[in-house]
Amino acid sequence: MFGRAEPSPQTQSSRSSHQMLRRARERLTRPLSALCAALLVSLNIAATARAADRIRIAAQKTGTLAWELDIIKAHGLDRQADLDIQVVELASTEAGKIALRSGSADLIVTDWLWVARERALGDKLVFYPYTSQIGAVMVPANSPIAGLADLKGKKLAVAGGPLDKSWLMLQAQARRDGLDLKAQASIVYGAPPLLSQKALQRENDATLTFWNFCAELEGKGLKRGIDMEAIERRLGASGPVAMLGYAFDAGWAAKNRSAVARFLNVAAKAKDILAGSEDEWRRLAPRIGVSDNAGLEIYRRRYSEGIPRRPVRDEEQDAIGLYRVLADIGGAELVGPAKELDKGTFYDPETSD
Repeated sequence: MFGRAEPSPQTQSSRSSHQMLRRARERLTRPLSALCAALLVSLNIAATARAADRIRIAAQKTGTLAWELDIIKAHGLDRQADLDIQVVELASTEAGKIALRSGSADLIVTDWLWVARERALGDKLVFYPYTSQIGAVMVPANSPIAGLADLKGKKLAVAGGPLDKSWLMLQAQARRDGLDLKAQASIVYGAPPLLSQKALQRENDATLTFWNFCAELEGKGLKRGIDMEAIERRLGASGPVAMLGYAFDAGWAAKNRSAVARFLNVAAKAKDILAGSEDEWRRLAPRIGVSDNAGLEIYRRRYSEGIPRRPVRDEEQDAIGLYRVLADIGGAELVGPAKELDKGTFYDPETSD
């Protein structure tokens, strides 16, 4: 019988070398594999946790914009558009203007008159249509007031003060009709909530106020004596004019063009949701301050009527015409040094650089 052959010294040495190499590879591979795995995990986390594009919006807690931002959050529209919308709640529109000027907000809602004035003074702000609802002259249900001539000799309350754009347009058209409202009617100014109370108490013959206060008064039995959209058309507008809009810095928009376009798309979706959903209005009722269904339906109808549907270029053309009217009657106190609306005032996502 042959006994088992013992491995030669050379073979043993070779095996030992292979084992040492294998162990060395294992020692190197294990941390390398762990490093690769960790790197892959980190890359995956970075991809999923990549910061969404941030937009800081200054909004009044009780304003229409706040309702729409609520809809955007509730329906996850911001996440779907990869946006991080940060809302700074403010007490007044003036505070919003300060926030935009100071750089603590990227976007606010205001009128193109203010944007035009700021541009004339050197700022490079731009404007994108938000709503065409600006209000009406509200009167009691049994009032005979149905036109400008009917305001002669009447007590007219005006919300927003002497430079309110609706009041200036009302005066401009009255002058064309041969009527000086300042001289031939009794004018009182006041804050919208106070004037609403006085309107319900019948202290004034008519009240020119903002659209949401008009909706509230409609729900309590008053009617529209003079609609401001009709006045705009008489002054030369070809359609409903969005005097209120999003205002933001042109330089910021140029650097964040995609984010701006996505936000405007998301905002349009929120408007359509609000326009078509009674349930959403009921959910927002505590924020709006209206509890009865009839009142909410008036709000929904008037809100929906104000959603801009026209091309930006059409809005701009009507704004140019109305600006001349307002600059003529309001003067430098209203518009600053610019007598014409700068053609770069309106922002068009399809053409703006």
